[in-house]
Amino acid sequence: MKKKQLFEEFEMLSEKLGVKIIKGKGNFVGGTCHVNDEKVVVINKSKPIEQHLRILAISFLEWDLEGIFLVPALRAYIDKVNTLNL
Repeated sequence: MKKKQLFEEFEMLSEKLGVKIIKGKGNFVGGTCHVNDEKVVVINKSKPIEQHLRILAISFLEWDLEGIFLVPALRAYIDKVNTLNL
């Protein structure tokens, strides 16, 4: 699956979970944070898409994805990043 397609799958996953993905510029890496008592995922839009995908994969590990349908390529990507991140 292409990187852009993976990103779109992450966007659909965020909608299913009710999680906002916030894109911004600045001197930050990105990840999960709380904004107005709401958990959001922040990504730095000045960084490459590979970093966006990695940040999203790591961030969504904080949610229980067991009962949620994910396309196999997205689940495999999240598992791969999780394995590399240990």
